[in-house]
Amino acid sequence: MPAKAPIFSKDVFRFLRDLSRNNNKAWMDANRERYRTELVEPFRALLDCFAPAARKLNPRFPVSGRVGVNFSRINRDIRFAKDKTPYRPQMYLFFGEPGGEGGQLYVGASPDMVTCGFRIYGHQRVSPLVKFGRVRGTQHAAWIEKQRRNLGRAYESYWYSTEKGEWTKHAGWPSQPEEWKKLQGWIVRKTFAPAAAARSSFGREVCKILRGTYPLYRFAGSSDWKA
Repeated sequence: MPAKAPIFSKDVFRFLRDLSRNNNKAWMDANRERYRTELVEPFRALLDCFAPAARKLNPRFPVSGRVGVNFSRINRDIRFAKDKTPYRPQMYLFFGEPGGEGGQLYVGASPDMVTCGFRIYGHQRVSPLVKFGRVRGTQHAAWIEKQRRNLGRAYESYWYSTEKGEWTKHAGWPSQPEEWKKLQGWIVRKTFAPAAAARSSFGREVCKILRGTYPLYRFAGSSDWKA
């Protein structure tokens, strides 16, 4: 069950704002203890809080707490990135089946908000999105419309394709077969202001979101989905 006391505090967002303004190794080295206590520890408490609910949804979800399995990396890989700052001023907790390309249920904090929901990316032929999600999307328009009616008012949805070699974002729900054929990423999420994320009710809301978006996770990336 979600914790009754708040897990996040204003310290989480203050640290991320400070990191965004001072994104360099010297600053991070001087603030390692803040990083541990103000960011890492709250996210580990978040994992402890939501791991039972996540495993109830899907027993195959790993909950080891390892970076790359349940947590995003704070260090940025700058070798091929346009942004050469060494750290990401965000952190994510996510749940997904081993392999990493079948989609995720996630909670993410940035300097000015928390987002929670479902996301999936993939463009290789072997990715679950291409093998399963794209095909289902062209064949099950009624199921997608049902999910849109259930979630569309409270959740933001957007998707990605490549247009003329450029990664392109599209607002709304992918609904037409032509959209699904070129879809390379899909996100359905709810956004919280820092003050809302610091309330004791935040945990209950996150569990509701994870349960509500789990059918999208299975539709877009699981081999055993059934209508």
